[in-house]
Order: sequence, then structure tokens, then C-alpha cells
Amino acid sequence: MSQQPAPAPVPDRQPLDENAAASIRAYAADQRAKVDVLASVLEDIAENGYPSPESGVLWEEARDAHLERLADEQQSRRVA
Repeated sequence: MSQQPAPAPVPDRQPLDENAAASIRAYAADQRAKVDVLASVLEDIAENGYPSPESGVLWEEARDAHLERLADEQQSRRVA
């Protein structure tokens, strides 16, 4: 038997159309994947310790690479 308490009653809800539900599920899957990556990094740090600063990436480089990826994604959405 579960150790969790019974869920509270859910108030009336408005149903979503199929497209909205699919979009929410896709977003949830994307967020779950990001959390899984974060969890694996934290587990690695717990197991092996912090990486040395010399082996890391400067935050400025990481930021610039991320901004470039976002710009590329935005551009590819405009073209499609």
C-alpha cells in the first residue's frame, strides 16, 4: 500500500482539445527530460565529486552557445 496520502478532491475542470493536450504532454516530456539530465549530473557529482575548474566551460561561453542555439531554433521555426 502507498505511503502517500489520498489525493484531495479535484474541482471541476474544463476539458482540453486534443491539440492542447498533446502540446502539454510534449512540454511535460521536454521538462522531464531536462530534469533527468540535471538529476544525472547531480548523481555524478555525488558519486565522483565536483569537476575541476580547468575541465569546465566558462559561463560566458556556455551562455553564448545557448543563445546561439536559441537563435538557430527561432530561425528554423520562422522558415518552416
